[in-house]
Amino acid sequence: MFDNFKKLAELKKIQENLKNEEATAESRGVSVTVNGNFDVKEIKLNPELNIEDQAKAVVEAANEANKGIKEKMAKSLMSSGLAL
Repeated sequence: MFDNFKKLAELKKIQENLKNEEATAESRGVSVTVNGNFDVKEIKLNPELNIEDQAKAVVEAANEANKGIKEKMAKSLMSSGLAL
């Protein structure tokens, strides 16, 4: 049981560290940056694209940035030995 508390404490520490991580992805000149809480921190648009294309590019870039954060989380869990 004490082992589970140690694992929980380690997971909380990893979560705290990941809050400061960021991932940025780009699609057709549009970039999106998200943090470890999956909050969007920044969006840079491409003025050469029309509104519809910009909207599509934002979605694509946001999905890629979220994927990047998930990969960082997985690496952190794997290196900690707490992977499920």
